[in-house]
Amino acid sequence: MRRLPIFFVLDVSESMVGEPLHQMELGIEKIVTTLRQDPHSLETVYISLIAFAGKAKAITPLVDLISFYPPKIPIGGGTALAEALDVLMEEIDTKVVKTTYEERGDWEPIVFLITDGKPTDNPEKSVKRWQQNYASHATMIAITLGTNADIQILGQLTENILALENTSDEDFKKFIDWVSASVKAQSQKIEVEGKSGGVSLEKADNAGLTVVKDITSFATSDPDFVVLTGKCSKTQKPYLIKYARVKTEGLEDFIKTERFGLEGVFALDDSYFEWSSQKLQHDSVNTSVLDGVPPCPNCGNPTAFAMCECGHLMCLGSTGLATCPWCQKNLQFDMSASGAKDNFNVNRGQG
Repeated sequence: MRRLPIFFVLDVSESMVGEPLHQMELGIEKIVTTLRQDPHSLETVYISLIAFAGKAKAITPLVDLISFYPPKIPIGGGTALAEALDVLMEEIDTKVVKTTYEERGDWEPIVFLITDGKPTDNPEKSVKRWQQNYASHATMIAITLGTNADIQILGQLTENILALENTSDEDFKKFIDWVSASVKAQSQKIEVEGKSGGVSLEKADNAGLTVVKDITSFATSDPDFVVLTGKCSKTQKPYLIKYARVKTEGLEDFIKTERFGLEGVFALDDSYFEWSSQKLQHDSVNTSVLDGVPPCPNCGNPTAFAMCECGHLMCLGSTGLATCPWCQKNLQFDMSASGAKDNFNVNRGQG
C-alpha cells in the first residue's frame, strides 16, 4: 500500500507557552480525529510530529492514523530551524519508502511547517540542502502564527507561505479545519485519481489565512511578547513568565506602546532545558516596561521575580531569605525596596 506521509514541523519555542501551545495540542488532536472519519485518509495517511525549540526531535515517528496518539508537546528556549530541517530530511530519508524498479514507494510527503518567530541558528546550509535534494519531491506549506516569522527564510524553502495573523480561538479553529480538509482532499485525490498534486491554497483565505505572495512587501512587527525564565527556589523546577504588549484601544495605529502586561506564569519540568539551546542569550529588557509580578507557579511563593547576582530569576518567600536554585548562593533580599530606582535589566528568553 502506498502511504501519504504528512509531517508536522512545530515551533515549540518559549513564545508558544500558554494558550498557543494549548491550541496546538488541541489542533493536532482535532486533525487526527477528523481524518479518522474519512475512509480514504484512514487508508493512506501517516503522520509524524517534529518539534523544535533550541533543539529539534521527532516526537512521533511516521505512524498510521489508528496508531497515532497525540503526544504532550514540549517547550524550550530558542528556534533552531536548521536543526528542525535536518531532522525532517533525516525522517524523510529513513521513514518514507522510495519508488524503485521493483516497487512503487510512498506518495510525495506533505510538510506543514508552523512557526511564530525567527531562527536563532543559521539555517543557510539546511535550506540549501532542502532546495537541492527535497523540494522537488515534497510539498511544504509554511505557516506563520502572527507576523513575526522570518518570511525571507521561509520564502527560500517554499512558495507556499500562509500567515495566520489573528490567532484567536475561532481563527485557530478555522485554520485547523483547513489543514484537515487539505489533507483529506489530497488523500481522496490519490485514491480516486491515482496521482498527487500538492495542497491547494485556494480556500486558505476562508480560514483566516493570508497567502503571502510577495515576501519582500510582507510587513513584520516587533515581537509582541517578553518571555522570562526562572527557577523555583524550593523545588528547583523551571517556570516561564510571559508578558504581552499592551494595546492602547483606539490608538494602535498612532502610538506604538512599549509596555508589556503580565499574561501568565507557567510551571515547567526539566525537559524544558533538554529542548533549549545552550547558547548564551544577550537580549534583555528593563523591568520598567513590565507590568505585573506573578507568584511562583511551583511552590506559591509571593513573587517569581527575584533576581540573583548570577543574573537568573528565582522565586522568593516573605522573609527575603533564599538560596538561588541556579548558583546555590545564599541570598538576603531587601523586601522594603520599591520604586523606579529599583528597575533593572533581566535577560529575555530565546523565543
